[in-house]
Amino acid sequence: MSNIKRTSDINIKVGLDEQNVPIRLDWQSTDNPNSDAPQECKAMLLSLFDKENLDTLKIDLWTKEMQVIEMDRFFYQTLRGMADTYFRATQNKALATEMQKFVQYFGEKTEVLTKE
Repeated sequence: MSNIKRTSDINIKVGLDEQNVPIRLDWQSTDNPNSDAPQECKAMLLSLFDKENLDTLKIDLWTKEMQVIEMDRFFYQTLRGMADTYFRATQNKALATEMQKFVQYFGEKTEVLTKE
């Protein structure tokens, strides 16, 4: 018996060039409060933890127009969010703090942050 009360859909559309390189990424969610229309983005990282194989499946895509400085910012923000999510999921404050230290280091080395 299922306890699902409702569902939500997330759709991702990938536009490819003749070499199958992404040139456009659009996403849309039925729960997006900002828009009912697809929204363009330059990069995405999707990780799914397989229930049966206990392995992570991932899709990492970025468009040709994604600049290195934008990728640095994208990774900084993603790593920061992952450290926060890890803490919320595990309550392992010590390890989450160490992850945040690396995020700070990453942000400074890529110049996303200015060194304090």
